[in-house]
Amino acid sequence: MKKPLLDEKRMGALLLFPSLITILVIAIWPVLRSFWISLHDVRLNNPTKTQVHADYGINLEKFSEVYPVLKRNLDAAAGEAEPDVKQELTALKERAEKVNGRLMNDPDIARKLEQVDELLLEGDPVPEELRTATLTKETADEIMADLKEIRDVLSRLAEEKKLKDDTLSGLGRGLSESVIEPNFVGLGYYVKLIKDKRMWDALENTFVFTVISVSLELILGLAIAIFINRKFFGRGMVRAAVLVPWAIPTVISALMWKFMFDGQNGIVAKWFETIGLVSDMGELLTTKFGSMFAIIFADVWKTTPFMALLLLAGLQTIPRSLYEAADVDGASKLRQFIHITLPMLKSTILVALLFRTLDAFRIFDLVYVLTGGGPANATETISIYAYKTMFAQMNFGEGSALSVVVFLCVALISGVFVKLLGADLISDGRGK
Repeated sequence: MKKPLLDEKRMGALLLFPSLITILVIAIWPVLRSFWISLHDVRLNNPTKTQVHADYGINLEKFSEVYPVLKRNLDAAAGEAEPDVKQELTALKERAEKVNGRLMNDPDIARKLEQVDELLLEGDPVPEELRTATLTKETADEIMADLKEIRDVLSRLAEEKKLKDDTLSGLGRGLSESVIEPNFVGLGYYVKLIKDKRMWDALENTFVFTVISVSLELILGLAIAIFINRKFFGRGMVRAAVLVPWAIPTVISALMWKFMFDGQNGIVAKWFETIGLVSDMGELLTTKFGSMFAIIFADVWKTTPFMALLLLAGLQTIPRSLYEAADVDGASKLRQFIHITLPMLKSTILVALLFRTLDAFRIFDLVYVLTGGGPANATETISIYAYKTMFAQMNFGEGSALSVVVFLCVALISGVFVKLLGADLISDGRGK
């Protein structure tokens, strides 16, 4: 009989290869992509830094839009200016023409510029392949020096009120921004974040929220799971009622609690003031302690049912015979809980804690809707800080670095859970 090319073991490993590729694509690739972007100064609010640029270049669309207008306005301004200012404006126009001439000396750039001009005149969008062109470092340095001189002189003349045309300064700045520089910054964002007090405060807020909320959810969830695991009249209705908070979308529940915590009309805020939990109902969303308390309270209310549901599933796997034997031996309910329930629930508790800890560490929507990270960033979590950096400030490079920090924290938490608790969550059974 002919021997197969691959034995059974190697064939099994070969079949796992597609799964490994899928895991790499789905789980690892986005992280690697974020890390790559974090090594570059990418900003959507800066036309020269909207993408990763490894080489010097020129934004032909921006140059074609600004250069003719600047040249025309310089001519017009020189005709109305004093002799000394007219001389400076004329020199600037010659510098601008020099830059244009240097670009037109390159046949490829000249061809692209001509096509871009035609598209802009007809009001058509400029294709991506025509928007930019690569420059050598020497050419880029010469062009940048000329454009910097144009920008600086026009800014000075504008500050000295020697220009009747207010647009010239902006046009000079716009033309100088058409040059694209390599935006590789290496680990610069990570070095900056290490020294960034706001990031450490956001991490502290995140850890405080995670530890307190998950601890409370575990205790309350275990109590609820034990309660609804017992047989009593109406148990089905109680189980359904317990799950209601978890079924409500997070944004809806956050809005609901925001109204109830309101300092003027919030009913829960009024109750807390009446029982003395807060001295003033306005403290709940306007102070650091009150805001953090409100967020944790709302999260515990919403997510404890999820914890209870997981633990209930674990409780129902414990054989009743163990409790019956303990009853025969005269063990109290407390001893049964300590010596039977908790050990048998170890893996379930690990899974529940792991899920909830990772989920709590990535908290975003509840905090964003309830407090927006305020007051004065007092409840800003690391996810909200990354969102504000990436989308409010349009700084995708630094925002990506924060995303990588979140990933490292999540990976660290997962490693600690699996390592310290020692449960066989991902065991392949070889250690048994």
